[in-house]
Amino acid sequence: MKIVRIILLTVGAGLAVLGWAYWTAISDPVVREVELALLPLDATSAQLRVLLMTDIHVAGPDMPPSRLRRIVNQANALKPDVVVITGDLVSDKLPATRIYSLQEAIAPLARLQSRLGVFAVLGNHDHWRNAAAARRALKNADIRVLDNSAVSAGPLSIGGLDDRLTGHEDIGKTLDAMGTTRGLPILMSHSPDAFPNLPSRIRLMVAGHTHCGQIRLPLIGAKSYASQYGARYGCGIVKENGKTLVVSAGLGTSILPLRIGAVPDMWLITLRKPSP
Repeated sequence: MKIVRIILLTVGAGLAVLGWAYWTAISDPVVREVELALLPLDATSAQLRVLLMTDIHVAGPDMPPSRLRRIVNQANALKPDVVVITGDLVSDKLPATRIYSLQEAIAPLARLQSRLGVFAVLGNHDHWRNAAAARRALKNADIRVLDNSAVSAGPLSIGGLDDRLTGHEDIGKTLDAMGTTRGLPILMSHSPDAFPNLPSRIRLMVAGHTHCGQIRLPLIGAKSYASQYGARYGCGIVKENGKTLVVSAGLGTSILPLRIGAVPDMWLITLRKPSP
């Protein structure tokens, strides 16, 4: 009987942990905030709010389009001036209870509101599913895809790297494109791994892909950050050589619909002018 009791307690504890990890995965994303004194002194605005969203991974059970619609409402309430989405819009995880088309997955993003526009790059899952269909769905949602290209948006020069893991990243082409635009350079990338190779003129880079480990166990940490640099660029804010990197944990999940020690989040980055 003692052995049976131990087994039941162990199974019960395991189910409780799984339930908590799933509940964490489907919880409303935390809005993390950072203020950076990077705006040019001649900018017409005293400050500008950039909202970073990434790794949405639309699929059942944890991220149906209905949940994404609620997150879009949460994002709009922040009143961002610019929204940047750094890839992995869909998911193909094995335990998915439903796989949505790219059109179904991306449609809720059409309701995003921002003064200067919504911009996106593709992630590895988008390429694995169908990159051309992802671009069409984003265009239908009035979201501009930056494929190793750049665009001016108010006082910003926004560049977008295509996905590194699937071999579509072209840093040289993207930097050249950013050189033809005006404003504070901001680089979007699905993976953070390009960060150490960027010139110092790229003051800010935003990325996802790592999920901040997604499952980070106490004392053990994360099994993987899906980065060649391990935990170095795994999560949050990194400052190196005068450059700043912001890495979001993302909104959805990959492989398993579970999160431990890495809650869903999105980043509100307030850019302001340096103090006189």
